[in-house]
Amino acid sequence: MKLLLLILSLPTRNATARMRSWRALKASGAAVLRDGVHLLPDMPAQQQALAGIADELRRSGGSAHLLRTDAAEDFAPLFERGVAFAALLDEIAAGRRLLNEAQALEAQRLARKLRRSFEQLAAIDFFPGEAQRQAREALDEFERLARLALAPDEPHAAERPIARLDRGDYRGRIWATRERPWVDRLASAWLIRRFIDPEARFLWLKSAADCPKKALGFDFDGASFSHVGARVTFETLLASFDLETPALLRLGLLVHGLDVGGVLPPEAAGVERVLAGMRAAIADDDQLHLASAGVFEGLLTAFQTAEDAP
Repeated sequence: MKLLLLILSLPTRNATARMRSWRALKASGAAVLRDGVHLLPDMPAQQQALAGIADELRRSGGSAHLLRTDAAEDFAPLFERGVAFAALLDEIAAGRRLLNEAQALEAQRLARKLRRSFEQLAAIDFFPGEAQRQAREALDEFERLARLALAPDEPHAAERPIARLDRGDYRGRIWATRERPWVDRLASAWLIRRFIDPEARFLWLKSAADCPKKALGFDFDGASFSHVGARVTFETLLASFDLETPALLRLGLLVHGLDVGGVLPPEAAGVERVLAGMRAAIADDDQLHLASAGVFEGLLTAFQTAEDAP
């Protein structure tokens, strides 16, 4: 295995530059062979990172030499991440105390934070082994349980094609979903009344088994509209009724991330906090739907305005 060797001398009169270099070396995952000598595996991303640190040092009055070398001995122990993964496992274990309905939202936030920490650590785990595997499995399970705590009856994704439907065939209908709706059901209810069925009436079910035969169910197993493949219910409705405009797709990305995880746009944290506050303050699901509709309407307008901006 080839290694990159960075031999450096920090600038003596520039404390800011010294701190920047130290932080950059730590973030890169570089191992310390001895004072002023740092190692990384010879890979493109690591080469770019060390070259950038070397250039910054030279500009700041220090010196730096970046060399390639064959490993004369096994340097893998210098890159051991077991202690860091163990600390992450401790955080995951502590987070399991939040797995109840009252703290479910906080559990989801913690799960996202821990996922970011895991990905950063895995990126510099150059010799992955049992420690990373255990942390990954524990985090996957924690994320699953956090989603269940917030939405115990979250539907399973179906694997089927999505047929294109005529909105005209879905007017004046009764639409049914699980009570105490969260982001996917709230966004879907707004979408239904806003773009599909302006006269829609909603039923909020204690159990999906209570759905009347005449009602169109959404966001539960066996419903007319629910999770399909990688799509959450909101995205399934977009595809079913040919509503995949750039602004609505952007809104779908936000709903997807908050509902099942994934990429979260910058506004996601604020939207989640507002919806959580509404859900805690408003006991009536019809009133909750009407209040949250304003949030989604505002987001749609903002996204459309961003599209039109020069």
